[in-house]
Amino acid sequence: MTSSVEVKGASLDTAKLAGAALLLILGIFAFYYFAAWSGLLRVGGLLIISGGAAALALQTQPGRALWQFIADARMEVRKVVWPTRQETIQTTLVVMAMVVVVALVLWLFDSVLMGILRLLTGQGG
Repeated sequence: MTSSVEVKGASLDTAKLAGAALLLILGIFAFYYFAAWSGLLRVGGLLIISGGAAALALQTQPGRALWQFIADARMEVRKVVWPTRQETIQTTLVVMAMVVVVALVLWLFDSVLMGILRLLTGQGG
């Protein structure tokens, strides 16, 4: 008995998702079809249709799972301990200093190799 309910629920979810996609496609089509109308009206209509399509999609099991994932992600972001302004500035300065040091080391390495190459090929003075 539960398998027939699951199949019916899955097919209803599929129909809802297809309807949401169709609604979104029609909204985009209408946006370009009514190009002579005011841009504000067209964007407003597209936003309303997109909101309706999103609301319809959120009524499905995958939509509810997506909404739960977003809620969980927001909860995890609240748990993050963000660095202070001073820590951010210090880290940025350390990164900039390391970039300069690595650039100088690479320049020195390149100069040494170029000197060796000129010596071997006889192009040096």
